[in-house]
Amino acid sequence: MTRVLSGAVLIAIAIAVVWFASTSVFLAVAIALQGAAVIELLGLGRASGMNISTWPALAASGMAAAVVGTPYNFAVEACLMTAFVGIAVVALSTWRGGTGAFADVSGSLFPALYVGLPVGAMVGIRNGGGPQVLFLLMLTVIVSDSAQYYTGRLFGRRPLAPIASPKKTIEGALGGFVFGTAAFTVVAQWWLPIAIPFRLVLGLTIVALGIIGDLFESMLKRSAGVKDSSGLIPGHGGVLDRIDALLFAAPVYYIVLKYV
Repeated sequence: MTRVLSGAVLIAIAIAVVWFASTSVFLAVAIALQGAAVIELLGLGRASGMNISTWPALAASGMAAAVVGTPYNFAVEACLMTAFVGIAVVALSTWRGGTGAFADVSGSLFPALYVGLPVGAMVGIRNGGGPQVLFLLMLTVIVSDSAQYYTGRLFGRRPLAPIASPKKTIEGALGGFVFGTAAFTVVAQWWLPIAIPFRLVLGLTIVALGIIGDLFESMLKRSAGVKDSSGLIPGHGGVLDRIDALLFAAPVYYIVLKYV
């Protein structure tokens, strides 16, 4: 019951923010969301034995999200290069010997690529296509995740990725593909009116990337020896646990909408 109630609250908040927030408020919420996700990600890194500085990683990820999601997205290369130099300088000034410098510097820049850029892509999708185009992506992922869960519980027999996520099954993934792609294809006729074959391919791609994103975060958690990225959301874990599928699906969706 806790999971259902908190899930309903999350969906209601997401709908309100995506559909009704102003551009500046939505950007602020997105930056705050990615900040919470980055803090959780850094916690996973420390649980894995990495010594990652919090503020440089937060700053790099926040800059990446802000730049990609605004009209200044042409400066993303400069943003990432500046972030790298800043992180390298901080690492050099705080290093006290040992063999972990390479991993620590890489881990400090990783949140900008894994969290900052995708969250910025979601801001850019809303700014460029409107709330309905972003919510179409979110709706597809929500339907796919729910279908995977319930189809897996009813029919799941064969594990999909037993090392990264033992409870996920091939049957559940197939359910996610069927219902997630169907939801995208049907709803897109109003919110993203493109040719049906393109809708089918894009829907399948979003679902596939969402599944991969979910498994990727499961791998990080299992490597760190934890069940959830945090206990922030009752019954759902942390922010990173809720947006893991979007972090892989949003960048490709953003690129398709912008360049194809």
